[in-house]
Amino acid sequence: MNTTRAQRRQLERNNAKLPDRLQEIPRDQWPANAPPTIMRVFRSRDFLVQEYEPPSAHVIARLSICRTSISGNRWKDGITWDELQRIKNEVGYGDADAVEIYPADDDVVNVANMRHLWVLASRIPFAWRNRK
Repeated sequence: MNTTRAQRRQLERNNAKLPDRLQEIPRDQWPANAPPTIMRVFRSRDFLVQEYEPPSAHVIARLSICRTSISGNRWKDGITWDELQRIKNEVGYGDADAVEIYPADDDVVNVANMRHLWVLASRIPFAWRNRK
C-alpha cells in the first residue's frame, strides 16, 4: 500500500471524527468490491473489523481486525489482548470463546498487520475459567 503524506493526514482527520466504540457500517456504504463472504463491518476511530461467514459448523464467525492508522506502507501494528477482547465484546460475541491461530510455518500468510479471531460455536474445554 503506497500512500502520500497528505492521504495519511486525511485518514487521521477522518479517524478523529469517529467514535471510540465500534459501530456497524451499513452494507450500502461498503466498497463495491467487498468480498461476498463478509457479513458485517464495524468501524471506530482506532479499528476496522470485518466479520466473515463461518468456515465450519464449529465457528460462528471469523473477525478480521486491523488498526485504522497507517505506519509507513502498512496498517499500524500492535493490537493488544485487551483490545481484542473488547472488540469481540463490542461486535456482540462477549459470551463466546474465540481463538487466534498460529499456523504451521508452511501455512503462514502475512500480507497485512491484521489479527483474526475465530468465534467458536461452543466453549472450548481447555480454556481457563473464572471460578466465581
